[in-house]
Amino acid sequence: MAASDELDLATLDFGKVEPAQFARIVKELPGRRLTEFMAGEHRRRVLDELFRRMATLVKPNAAVGRSVLVRWRITGAGYGTDTYETAIADGRCEVTGEATGRTPDLTLTMAAPELLKLASGNASGPTLFFTRKLKAQGDLRLAGGLMHFFDIPRP
Repeated sequence: MAASDELDLATLDFGKVEPAQFARIVKELPGRRLTEFMAGEHRRRVLDELFRRMATLVKPNAAVGRSVLVRWRITGAGYGTDTYETAIADGRCEVTGEATGRTPDLTLTMAAPELLKLASGNASGPTLFFTRKLKAQGDLRLAGGLMHFFDIPRP
């Protein structure tokens, strides 16, 4: 039995999970289990923690001299769409847990499991885009280089 099969996701404190450990968890979880978990009651807790960490994983040097607003639309069965925004400017990333009414430079839409895979380094944005699991509207050049703004763990 794999470690991911024994893992109790419902009680896991994602705030204490290191980025590399998170990447391994996502990599080892069967797709069906990841999808079921992200369609359940813990979805918002996991998404909130993931976006909170984005602010801490931004590479200051990569984001210097840039000012971009990315709207993330996270879809899912039964829970509608969760929206977050990341404003990247002056080497920092500010996260908002809702649409602010500002006009984003880029809007990314994907299901929650794909977001977890992307954020953990277990999937690439271009692959998700070309397999239609990720939709991008707005600055597609920004979309292609967005993950370079962050120190993404490697599984």
